Formats: sequence, C-alpha cells, structure tokens
Amino acid sequence: MKRLMRRVWLALAALVLVLALLQGWFLVHVLWWRDHDPATTSFMQLRLAELREHDARATLDQRWVPFDRISPHLKRAVVAAEDDRFMDHYGIDWTGIQRAIERNRDRGGAVAGGSTITQQLAKNLFLSPSRSYWRKGQEAIIAVMLEAAWSKRRILEVYLNVVEWGDGIFGAEAAARHHYGISADRLGPVEATQMAVMLPNPRHYAESFGPRLETIAESVRARMVHTRIPE
Repeated sequence: MKRLMRRVWLALAALVLVLALLQGWFLVHVLWWRDHDPATTSFMQLRLAELREHDARATLDQRWVPFDRISPHLKRAVVAAEDDRFMDHYGIDWTGIQRAIERNRDRGGAVAGGSTITQQLAKNLFLSPSRSYWRKGQEAIIAVMLEAAWSKRRILEVYLNVVEWGDGIFGAEAAARHHYGISADRLGPVEATQMAVMLPNPRHYAESFGPRLETIAESVRARMVHTRIPE
C-alpha cells in the first residue's frame, strides 16, 4: 500500500512539474512578444498545414503593420463587435460570460460566447480551435498572463495583426487589401464593421456576406461611436 501511495505521489509531482514547465514556456513567449512581433501563431501553422494538404506550395497572406497604421474605425468596430468591455476587464469578462449564459439559455442553444479579445488572442497564439475544458482553462491562464505583461494597446495591436479574416488571410493589412483593395489605415466605418462581423466565422462570411450580416454590421456601427479603445 505504501509503495502504491508513493507511486501516486510521484506521478502527481511529475504532473505538477510538467504543468509548471508548460506555463513557464507560455510565459517566456508572452514576455518576449511584449516587445517583439510574433512571426507566426498556432492558428496560422494549423491553417497552413490544412492548405498544404491540397497544395504543397500554399502560403498564408499576412503583413504586419504597427498599431498607428490600422484604421481607428477598425479598432472600434472590432472592440464593439467582439468585446465591448475590453478596456474594463483583466482578460476574463465575468459580466460578459453571464450575459452569454443568459442569452444561450433564453434561445435554447449556444448562440453567444463569453470570450474576450484577450482570450481569443491567447487561443490564436498558442492553442487550437478544439473545444475542451482543458483548452478553455489554459486559454484563461494565458489571457491573465497577457493582461499582466502587455498593455491594452499591445493586446489589440497583436490581435488585429494575427486574427484570421478569410481563407489563408491573416491580419488587418492583408484583409483590407484582399477584401477592399486598400491598406488597413484607409478603412472607413462601413468596411471596418463588415470586417469586424466576419470574425466569428471568417472563411464562411468572407465568401457569403449577405443582408443578415450587413444588418449586424449596421448595429455595430451604431454602437462603435461609444466604444473606447487604447490610445
């Protein structure tokens, strides 16, 4: 019995050590990317692998631009559409989670999520689109790391540069040029809100932007005038 208990404790200690090392690995990257732009992300690598299953020479379209070269309309539209309490929370928005639970209960299904922009960035940088309690827990831990180490400006800058906006299209600059033929700093309110409402399902919505989505974009335009963003 004592030998069995010793093995259990050793296994638990080994598990704790592995988890601690994993969190340390995430933290090192978070601290490095505070001042250095990430060249790629977990989501980009997964998407590129998918594309190369059909075309070995496939590449992603992504062009990094600094925060000041992204239209303020896009910044406001994305925050208004994805995380209207972005400036107020510390990575996890408990109010937003409660709202999402209530909306899903009222509509009898999963129609709203409670993830913040910081959580979405954590997932994009390090994790995968898979749904599991482990992934959500890890996402929350990384989101707290990001909020502790980075400014809100840096979080939004990186998010807008790495998020997917179409089939193999990543970041605001590549998306603006692909969808509208202009640079990210020239996006107006209409283009910005159309891009913002694509984010929940960018590959699908980029190919079929219909009247229902335009109605949602109009709603975002009405809200974004009151949206706060980092300076």
